Amino acid sequence: MRGPHNFWRLVRTGATFERTGAMHVVLEAMNAPPRLRFAARIMGWPFRFLGLKGDPDLPPLVRALTALGPAYIKFGQTLATRPDVVGPDLAEQLRYLQDKLPPFPRAQAMQVIAEDLEAPVDSIFTDLSEPVAAASIAQVHSACLVSTGAKVAVKVLRPGVERAFRTDIDAFYFAAGMIERLLPSTRRLRPLDVIAHFESVVEGELDLRLESASAAEFGANTKNDAGFSVPQPVWAYSSRRVMTLDWAEGVPLGDNAALDALGLDRRELGVRILSLFLRHALRDGFFHGDMHQGNLKVTATGEIIALDFGIMGRIDAYSRRAYAEILFGFIRKDYRRVAEVHFEAGYVPADRDIDEFARALRSVGEPIFGMDAQHISMARLLAYLFEVTERFGMETRTELILLQRTMVVVEGVARSLHPEINMWHVAKPVVEEYIRDHIGPQAVARDLIMTAKIMSRFGPRLPRLVEDALIAQAHIDKPAPPARRYGPLVWALFGAGFMGLGVALGAFL
Repeated sequence: MRGPHNFWRLVRTGATFERTGAMHVVLEAMNAPPRLRFAARIMGWPFRFLGLKGDPDLPPLVRALTALGPAYIKFGQTLATRPDVVGPDLAEQLRYLQDKLPPFPRAQAMQVIAEDLEAPVDSIFTDLSEPVAAASIAQVHSACLVSTGAKVAVKVLRPGVERAFRTDIDAFYFAAGMIERLLPSTRRLRPLDVIAHFESVVEGELDLRLESASAAEFGANTKNDAGFSVPQPVWAYSSRRVMTLDWAEGVPLGDNAALDALGLDRRELGVRILSLFLRHALRDGFFHGDMHQGNLKVTATGEIIALDFGIMGRIDAYSRRAYAEILFGFIRKDYRRVAEVHFEAGYVPADRDIDEFARALRSVGEPIFGMDAQHISMARLLAYLFEVTERFGMETRTELILLQRTMVVVEGVARSLHPEINMWHVAKPVVEEYIRDHIGPQAVARDLIMTAKIMSRFGPRLPRLVEDALIAQAHIDKPAPPARRYGPLVWALFGAGFMGLGVALGAFL
C-alpha cells in the first residue's frame, strides 16, 4: 500500500489547504517570509481544483483538516492547545476539533452496539441519547444500564474509521520515505520510526478493549491522587468498537467562563494538571497521552476528571530517571549534568565533545530562564534543544516522542487556564521528589534488592544449570587455560550463590 500512488494523497493535501484558504492561514501562523509565501502560492494554485472542498461554514484550517480525515484532525487537536504557537484566535477555532465534530447518526451507533455486544440495544441500555460529543475516532452517548439503572457513557467507533486512518498512515509512510531518500540529513530524525510510533499509538486507539484496559490501569495508579479521578469501564458491555464507562459529570476544562461561574481557581487547576502529568509520567511511567481540554472535565468541587484513554504513554524506569535528571539539570541550571545524562543514556554519540555539548545546552537554557513567566515555553525549549541536538548528531528517541508532545500539550492547557503559570516552578517540587526517591543510595539499595529478587526466581533451575555446565566441561577434548576451561562452572556456581542471596533477601523483605 505504501507505493507511489500515495503521492496523489500528498498532492491532494496541499491542494486542499490551497482550496480552503488554510495555506494562507498556516503561512501567517508560521510568520513565513514573503518568498516562501509566494512560492507556496505559485506551487499550490495549479492544483487547487484537486483539493477537497470541506464544509464552507467552518474556518479555513478547521475546514481543511476535517475534510482530510482523522489523522489530520489529530494534528489539529494538538495545535488547539498551543495559543502561544498559533495565536489565541486560531487555537480557539481548532478547539472545534476536540469534541464538536459532526456526529454520525444514532441509528448507526445502535447497529454497531448490537453487532459488537451481540444483543439488542434495549436489553442492555435504556435512554440511549443522541451523541453528546463527537471526535475524530469515536462519539459518546449517555445511557442507563438496564441491569442496575446506573448512568453510563457509551463510546462507539465511527464506521469506517479504521480504514481511513490506515489510508492516511500509508501516505505518511510514503512521505517519510521520500524525505529520507531526498534529504539524507534527516535520517537521524528517523522519520519512518516516528510514523511507526504514531501508527502503534493509533492502532491502540482503534481498539476500545485496549482503551478499557488503559482506563482500568490508569485508575488504579491514580486512585490516591487528590483532586483527580478516572471513570472506570463496565467490562460486561465493552468490546472492540464499543466501550462503556461510568458517567462523569462536569464542565469542560477549556470553558473558562464556566469555571469562573463555579468559583474555581483557574491558576490552581493549571498548576494541578501540570503536577499530575509529571507525577504520572515519573512516578508511574504510565501517563495520559492526549490531555487536551476536550478530554478533561472539572466537577463543581474542582475535581479534574480525565476522559478518552486511547492514547497512553509508557516509559521504562531507566528512561524516567534520565528524563527526570535532564529536567532537574535544566531547573538547577546544571548544564554539565544535563550533558552527562545525554551521553550516559546514549542520546548523543560518544565521540562528541561533552564540554561543547554542555555549552550548547547553556545557550538553550539561559535565554529561556531569563524570560518572564508569560514567555517561558516548553515548546520553545524543545525547539531550541532540537537545534542543538541536530548539531551534535542526536537521533530521535521514538520512546520519548509522546512524552515530549504531551508535555507541550499539557503546558498549553495550563496556560489557557492562567497565562502566567511557570512550567519550571511547577515542575521543580515534583522532579525533586522523584530525584530524592529514585536517585541516590536508597535507590541503589532498592535496585540491588530488586535484582536479587529477580535472580531468586531462577532457583528451581539451578541444579540443571550446574549439571549442564559440568557436562559441557566433561566434553571438552582439548585442555584450555584454567580461567577459560572452568569458566562455565565458575559462573554457574557464582550464579547459584547470588541467587541464594536473592532468595534470602526476598524472604526477608
